[in-house]
Amino acid sequence: MLLHKLLLTCAFTGFLAPDCAGADPSAAAAPHATLTAYRSEAEFEAALARWRREAEKLQSERRRELNLSSESAPAAAPASALGALAKSASMADSADSITNVQTAGVDEGGIVKRAGDHLVILRRGRLFTVRVGGDALQPAASIDAYAPGTDPQGAWYDELLISGSTVVVIGYSYARGGTEIGLFELGADGALAYRETHHLRSFDYYSSRNYASRLIGRKLVFYTPSLLHWSMPRPLDRMPGMRQWQGQATPAEFKRILPATRIYRTNDEFDPRDALALHTVTACDLDALPLSCESTAVLGAAGRVFHVAGGAVYEWTSSWRRQPIGSPFDPAAEAGRPAPRSLSAVFRLPLDGTAPSGIKTAGVPIDQLSFLEEGGHLDVLVRDSGNGEGMWGSERSGGSLALLRLPLAAFGDGSQAAQREHYRALPAPLGGALQNRFVGDWLLWGVAARRQDPTANDRATAPTAWAIRYAVPGEAQPLAPGHGIERIEALGAHAVLVGNSGANLQFSSVRLDATGARLAGRHLQPNMRQGETRTHGFFYRPTAAAEGLLGLPVLEAGTSMRHGVFVAAQGSASVLYLRQRDLAFSPLGRLEARSGRVRDDACKASCVDWYGNARPIFLGERVFALLGYELVEGRLAGRASAERIEDRRRVSFAPVPTTIGRYSPFD
Repeated sequence: MLLHKLLLTCAFTGFLAPDCAGADPSAAAAPHATLTAYRSEAEFEAALARWRREAEKLQSERRRELNLSSESAPAAAPASALGALAKSASMADSADSITNVQTAGVDEGGIVKRAGDHLVILRRGRLFTVRVGGDALQPAASIDAYAPGTDPQGAWYDELLISGSTVVVIGYSYARGGTEIGLFELGADGALAYRETHHLRSFDYYSSRNYASRLIGRKLVFYTPSLLHWSMPRPLDRMPGMRQWQGQATPAEFKRILPATRIYRTNDEFDPRDALALHTVTACDLDALPLSCESTAVLGAAGRVFHVAGGAVYEWTSSWRRQPIGSPFDPAAEAGRPAPRSLSAVFRLPLDGTAPSGIKTAGVPIDQLSFLEEGGHLDVLVRDSGNGEGMWGSERSGGSLALLRLPLAAFGDGSQAAQREHYRALPAPLGGALQNRFVGDWLLWGVAARRQDPTANDRATAPTAWAIRYAVPGEAQPLAPGHGIERIEALGAHAVLVGNSGANLQFSSVRLDATGARLAGRHLQPNMRQGETRTHGFFYRPTAAAEGLLGLPVLEAGTSMRHGVFVAAQGSASVLYLRQRDLAFSPLGRLEARSGRVRDDACKASCVDWYGNARPIFLGERVFALLGYELVEGRLAGRASAERIEDRRRVSFAPVPTTIGRYSPFD
């Protein structure tokens, strides 16, 4: 219950403020300075050298204490740290958007986008276009999602964005050492033409919940971490750099795009027990030929969660050490001894290129959905412990919960810390992975059911979710839908909770208004589970003031998932559609992929669907399901009391191999 202790003891306020007794609450409203950047390359290199010397000294002392041989190899970076950076085997305000984005006006990299009369689809290392304008449903073109002449082995092409006629593919190449940015041009007839490829030197950005790339107008924005460990030779060689692909590439072709004068930090000394990371935000001008990019970074602890708002990127950094010496919760603080430094911090990096600001914090957010910037505040749901969102870190956060409501004016040079009054303790549910979402004036959170959960028999009456109005005082309101919470989504101004109770998938609507939060409608889908855990798998389209259509990929309940993420190991999911009227659900049925033997598609790259392969798509009054290499169009038939979805037609856009390819069972 560490975060609850945060709110109840002056030890924590001593940690958060220089003077526990004399903190001025009005100071949070005053403007502060920004973070300080290194003045030169020499100053930056000297700081890294000091950190390395301290780490080597610490390692030497540990070896003596453990009576190890002086010839023992230096300790490597923690396995959980380095392993976290390698990948193993509310709606937008645009009427054209088919992506379930979290911030209006900020598009997120996905696997399918709409561009005028066409859908553009990224799958298994290729781009495809399908004409859907008018009443069409016809494949138009396909092209490799990488540069001609490139060996794509060891590369993952994960995220797609479109601005005008520019198609952007974001990937990660282990062979070429970083993030890959491919640019293509989309013709009016759906034709695709390769334009150029750039590499950004970085570590893997993969997260089971977040997306690396965003698009705001013609500005491409993405986050990449660069891990720095004291035992690494030549750490400056790991600095973010760009190169344009010219048919071949060597490390020497990388040109630094992150000078020391764009690297910011707080007043804390680096802890020799921690790995460090350059938490880098890169912004690229899509109108520039060739592509022009600039980077800004904060140097801090390696744990990371990031969120992109309309005008800034928020980076939350935290130490991987769970209970380090000098923890802010150490009883030594209660004895009047000097309060130790913060183990986490949040930084605000404006997208206009001005200097970032920051503030020390406590706890770790679950994922990007834990953030909301609104009304001059940043609201963040945090837990006691966690390693951030790298790989499956979001699923492993733990401990008690608190809501941080921080005035944006409190951000400064990083030397100050959030105050006690900025935190509100919240009920912490027991169970599996936590889900959270801001919907309108409310914050909702809930927990998935654990296997062999001792309280499973009490799910019908025990709360598995809570809701609270984040901007006003009041207690969290418990919700007991009778199932675990594996997804929380907005239904206009209200919400829906999705999760399993045993083998049955359940949907529970939540009415959110001035009178409170309360359960409204319910739908049970027997012997089913979600087929896609990422936010983009769900889509909701309002059709009237108090009604709409929603779609979600589903699988039979016995279908296995890897690490809690469906990666298309058992074929394409079907898509389930529901109608909601005044938060009551009516089942419409499913659109399903055709069964049959998986055809060899000659896959050369991205041969596992880490981002899923099924999506519900609504285009005006038309309803589609993307199911692997099939695009299925449905139609709504029957009267309102017996409405159902039927197959209207379907088309396959699967590639036809001209040479013998490598067969993959993942389709």
